[in-house]
Amino acid sequence: MTKTQETISKRVKELRENAGWSQIELASRAGIDRKTVNRIENGHFMPSVETLVALGKALGIPTDSIIG
Repeated sequence: MTKTQETISKRVKELRENAGWSQIELASRAGIDRKTVNRIENGHFMPSVETLVALGKALGIPTDSIIG
């Protein structure tokens, strides 16, 4: 896992938990699959720019806040 991937992984999980959401809820709000959220949080998947934008919108934060 790259440093960027590790940062994104930890940040997505932290933001989701701070919102009090399950992976299913975040996935639904972002319009992505729950398995994708799980794979991002566990560092098994590097999200595309489109996925990062969708996560940022769902969480109500700028995309660059997810990256670091």
